[in-house]
Order: sequence, then C-alpha cells, then structure tokens
Amino acid sequence: MAERFNYAKAFPEGVHALNGLGEAVKNSGLESSLLELVKVRASQLNGCAFCIDMQTKDARIDGETEQRLYALSAWRETPFFSQRERAALAWTEALTNIQQGHAADEVYEEARSEFNESELARLTIAITLINAWNRIAIASRTEVGSYHPRPHAMA
Repeated sequence: MAERFNYAKAFPEGVHALNGLGEAVKNSGLESSLLELVKVRASQLNGCAFCIDMQTKDARIDGETEQRLYALSAWRETPFFSQRERAALAWTEALTNIQQGHAADEVYEEARSEFNESELARLTIAITLINAWNRIAIASRTEVGSYHPRPHAMA
C-alpha cells in the first residue's frame, strides 16, 4: 500500500510530543522487555503491520526471544510468560479492545495484583501511547518494512 501522508513532516510538533511521552514511558521504571511485549501485542490486536515490524525488531535487539514473540498472539496458551507479563498483556488487551467491556474489573484486579498504582498508571500510559501510534501508522499507511532500529535501540 502506498503511504497516504507523512505525519512526521505534516505535524512535527505532534510527533515531538508523542516522542516525549515515549521517553517518559521508557524511563518510567517498567521493564523494557515488558513494554516491548505490550507494544507488540497491542499492535497485533490493532492490525498495525508497520508497528509489529518495528516493535518485534526492537524487542529482538533488546534480547527478546523469537519463541516468545511467535507465541505472543496465543500467550494464554503458553508457559513462556511470567504472571506479571500475563497481567500486563491482559490489561493491554482490555484497554486496546475497550469497546469489548470497558476494562473489566477482574482484569484490573489481576493487573493490580502485579503492579502498584504508580506502575499501573505508567503501564496504562504505555498502552495508550502504542494504541495512538498504531492509529497514526494505520491512517497514514506508513511503509511496512522501512523501519531500521536506531542506535539507542541497539544498546
């Protein structure tokens, strides 16, 4: 599919603001590996091919295994994820698919059992941010496969 518009050129201030929020999430104290799983899972649910390509590349550079990435869409059926990761993935699904139940209490309670209030707020912002990026990439039809991890992602 051809790119519809270049959002970064059309609204650099908006991209700068989202990148600033991304830096805050990155420095929030949540595990990098957990944040990468959340980004990939939300992107899978939203069908954002560009973001799936980007986030899986970044996750691999960050040390994530291929096995876990391949199994992520069926995470409930595998033994590969910790209870904390499972709670984060369930919360990701609840917030990404908000129209399917408005983040059910039982999913919140599961997340709350693994994350304190501050961590849960950080995780919620991280999920919200990747959902925003998914919608931007889908709307603009950002070219899939064009992402190359930045040097800081390789550290």
